[in-house]
Amino acid sequence: MAKIIQLQQDGATVAPVIVDDAWTVLRGTAEQPLTDEQIAAAVQSQDAVLFPLSVWKASETLLAGRDTARTGVWLAPEDEPGDAEALFARVALVAVDFPVFRDGRGFSTAYLLRTRYHWKGQLRAIGDVLRDQLNFMKRCGFDAFAVRADKSIDDAIKGFTEFTVAYQASVDEPLPLFRRARAEVGAQAKETA
Repeated sequence: MAKIIQLQQDGATVAPVIVDDAWTVLRGTAEQPLTDEQIAAAVQSQDAVLFPLSVWKASETLLAGRDTARTGVWLAPEDEPGDAEALFARVALVAVDFPVFRDGRGFSTAYLLRTRYHWKGQLRAIGDVLRDQLNFMKRCGFDAFAVRADKSIDDAIKGFTEFTVAYQASVDEPLPLFRRARAEVGAQAKETA
């Protein structure tokens, strides 16, 4: 079984752990796009399946009867995150595809899904996911990471410990460092008064 990195709450902190991945990503290629038979087989399957957003748009009635707990959707870089919002009640997981390392549109997609569209469930990074990106993905709202198959997941998990302080505001820390420092100084002043 494949493995993923998942962020889990450990008391007051969030810790990355390696867990089994029960989900199958339904994916075609430019040379071999998904066929109607492949889509129908995935819909009828009892497996947990991540369907492309384009399949949802084309086959929404076909997917209507699937169990929410084993149904997810993944967004390609050209997909609009707002198009997935209508599916939130019908899916257990939303994934964002990174087809190549240098394509950063998935970071913006994740940020929008968390902040503008208020997705509260698991948000997974799939595709060309590498150690160098993991901390930044977490900051944008991802909480699960399917590291590229040819890379060591045990090495990749170390990517979360390479930065100890974040200066900018983001999904995981809404206040920039200077505001956090100012609030800390204000709290200390109140304690001494």
